[in-house]
Amino acid sequence: MSDDHKGVIFDWAGTVIDFGSFAPMGVFVKLFAGHDIEVTIEEARRPMGMPKRDHIRAMLNASRIASEWQRVYGKPATEDDVDELYRVFVPMNEDVVADHADLVPGAAEAIALLRDRGYRIGSTTGYTRSIIERVAPIAANQGFAPDTIVCADDLPYGRPTPMGMYKCCLDLGIADARQLIKVDDTEPGIAEGEAAGCLTVGVLLSGNHAGLTVDEWRSLDEAALDHIRDEAGATLNAAGADYLIDTVADLPALLETL
Repeated sequence: MSDDHKGVIFDWAGTVIDFGSFAPMGVFVKLFAGHDIEVTIEEARRPMGMPKRDHIRAMLNASRIASEWQRVYGKPATEDDVDELYRVFVPMNEDVVADHADLVPGAAEAIALLRDRGYRIGSTTGYTRSIIERVAPIAANQGFAPDTIVCADDLPYGRPTPMGMYKCCLDLGIADARQLIKVDDTEPGIAEGEAAGCLTVGVLLSGNHAGLTVDEWRSLDEAALDHIRDEAGATLNAAGADYLIDTVADLPALLETL
């Protein structure tokens, strides 16, 4: 273990579990359809990584969706509408998240290697506490049981602020957030690490930007994968990623070089 880094903080969906980050995306599409607003998969994915209430607000503020809401309801969306959509969203996500709880291939082995090297393991997530309680026991049975889990509704401010990273410091007994490494597949998740002064690692192929299933990932040739790497990498670098890897399985090898 590097003397400079004592802990690794992982995101959940698209980083350690749920290859392609399908659970939240599908629920957002169904949520808006249930309120007579058709949204695309791209529109549902665009704010991914934010706390889910903020995600809903960001979708409502997107120009096309805002116009559609105005057309359907005759007025702009309000904070009351955000609250209502969020109230409906949480139990919908609770119902499906366990179906998308498989670890990313190689994740358990990578995390075991990091523990062997002395790193503390933590996590932050855009999921609420009630959602993560559904998925955490399933992940633990597969080898991912972080020492702390900081959820979107645990703190007054979520991503992209650094508050979740500071909470990880408190929980892990690490005095300086610069001794943490943040691993995430979304811009808000990378940005929260960058805001805390952490070394940040962006995940390219298992995450929200790629949107691939495991089978699709394994079937694509290198030219197609390189195209996805380039697009996802540009976005994550712009958010502050210091390094890029395909999946968390590649993290131990990266840290060996630092």
